[in-house]
Amino acid sequence: MNALFDLSGRTAVVTGARRGIGLAMAEALAVAGADVVGVSANMEATGSEVEQRVRAAGRSFTALRTDLADRDAVRRLVADLHDLGPVDILVNNGGTIARTPAAEHSDEMWDHVIEVNLTSQFVLSREIGRAMVARGRGKIIFTASLLSFQGGITVPGYAAAKSGLAGLTRALSNEWAAHGVNVNAIAPGYIATDNTRALREDPERDRAILTRIPAGRWGDADDLAGATVFLAAPASDYVNGIVLPVDGGWLGR
Repeated sequence: MNALFDLSGRTAVVTGARRGIGLAMAEALAVAGADVVGVSANMEATGSEVEQRVRAAGRSFTALRTDLADRDAVRRLVADLHDLGPVDILVNNGGTIARTPAAEHSDEMWDHVIEVNLTSQFVLSREIGRAMVARGRGKIIFTASLLSFQGGITVPGYAAAKSGLAGLTRALSNEWAAHGVNVNAIAPGYIATDNTRALREDPERDRAILTRIPAGRWGDADDLAGATVFLAAPASDYVNGIVLPVDGGWLGR
C-alpha cells in the first residue's frame, strides 16, 4: 500500500510555495519522498520556511523567485526548470485575489488576476506538460476553488480564473491522459490563509461561512496535504480531469 503513495525519486515543482496552501503542499510532497522546487514571487534564496520543512523531511529543495504576473519571467522559469532536469509533478498553486465589487473592478485588477491565476498556469502546464507527454508520464495539479463551481461575491476576476482552471483541467486531461500524464485539480474550501483574512475578520461573513460548513470549522492548509499526495502519486494513475473539493462538506450542503 505504501508504494501507491511513494514519491521517492520524483521532482515536484510547487508554485506559491512560500506560505499557506502551497507551503503545506510542498511539505506533504517532501514527506512522501519528493524533492521540491519551490516557486514564489518573494521566495528567499535560502532559509525560507518551506525550505526548512522540506529539508527536515530529508529531501532536497531548490528556490526559484518568479512573478507569475510577468509573462517573460514565467518563460524564464520554464527555462530554469528544464535546466534542473525532468519535472515529475507540477503543482500550479500560485495565485492572487482582488476583492472589489464588479462595478468597480478595474481592467488592471482583472488583467492581473487572470494573468496570475489562469494564463501563467496554462503557460507552465503547456511547457512542462509537453516534456511529460514526451516521456510518457507526469502529474499536473491545479489549485482550483469553490468558485470553480460558484460565483462568489466581489471577486469577479478570481471567480472567472478559477472557473477557467476547472475547464483547463478537463481540456488538458482530454489530450494528455492517453500519454500517461494525469491532470487534475483540488478545490479548497474556506481555508484560513492570508487570502481569507478579510472574511475571517468580518464577524458577519465569518459567522455566515461557518454556519454553512458541515464540518463546523475553517480549513487548515494541512487539510490539503492528503489530496495533494494522492493526485501526485501512483495511487491516482487512473484519475483524470477531476476537480476534487476539500471543503468540509460545503458543496454538499
